[in-house]
Amino acid sequence: MPIIQKTTYPGPPWYQINGHWQTILPAFTRKIAPFAYERERLELSDGDFLDLDWLCNGQNKLVVLSHGLEGNTDRVYIRIAAQFFAQHGYDVLAWNCRSCSGEMNRNFRLYNHGEIGDIGLVIDHALQKHHYEQVFLIGYSMGGSISAKYLGANGDQVPAQVKAGLAFSSPFDLKDSVAQLELSENWLYRLKFLKALKAKILIKDQQFPGRLEVSRLDKIKVWKDFDDHFSAQLGGYRDAEDFYQKASAKNFLGGLKRPLLLVNAENDPLLTTGCSPKDLAHENPYFFLENSRLGGHVGFSTREKGSYSWMEWRALAWLREVEQR
Repeated sequence: MPIIQKTTYPGPPWYQINGHWQTILPAFTRKIAPFAYERERLELSDGDFLDLDWLCNGQNKLVVLSHGLEGNTDRVYIRIAAQFFAQHGYDVLAWNCRSCSGEMNRNFRLYNHGEIGDIGLVIDHALQKHHYEQVFLIGYSMGGSISAKYLGANGDQVPAQVKAGLAFSSPFDLKDSVAQLELSENWLYRLKFLKALKAKILIKDQQFPGRLEVSRLDKIKVWKDFDDHFSAQLGGYRDAEDFYQKASAKNFLGGLKRPLLLVNAENDPLLTTGCSPKDLAHENPYFFLENSRLGGHVGFSTREKGSYSWMEWRALAWLREVEQR
């Protein structure tokens, strides 16, 4: 029964009064000294590319960091995690999903919550390049779902060096999460995501004229409309329902052969209880679930001073636990 009954998250600063503040404020209040990644462009066999950002110290252990929807490796939570693990005995590889590194990808397809081929290519490339003995996957929001689906869908076929995964604030039930996004109180997140994705749709229309019905962009009433007409087509799904079914990480947890920890806050404004499937944690010895009452979405700030949040320390504790098994 790998449900962690008592979280170690101590709670947010006093001024982060609800899940929205616990989600939004950390992006502005968390600070990190500037540093430079070593960027590598991974050319793919389908003619596209992925931009990878490395922090290498010659370690034999690697942490692979995966960002959230419309995120990238320069987001504060990724940069802080990269620096943290580089300081604690790991090499770090933070990778950008297609179209997220500052340059539009070449192919028609974009990334999505259910696309796990690319993370597989990233892991295989890292193992060929540096011959790591241990690899750990850490993902945030969508990146956590991608990491979890990769582990579950591939089961025993996951490279032996990949020892475990960890997902923070991840929508393991995509249909539930989309419905949650539609709540009136979540208008700001909808606006932010839709603005960024609409811009990419218009670029795709320039790259591939006539393949997308861009006239529908201004007629979108609910997020499912966007997924029906754009996410599904760009991801190779039949429609939104097909996308939600095939992309949701919880539908693949039965195949896990590596330990996976999911950490979600109960006051996360973007997730529902369906995104923290307790029944699956009860049934599956590889799936560990930790719910905190507070924390927001990829927030988990504490009253302690410094750049590092509880997320970094919790992740390190999880990796150490796996290493000792």
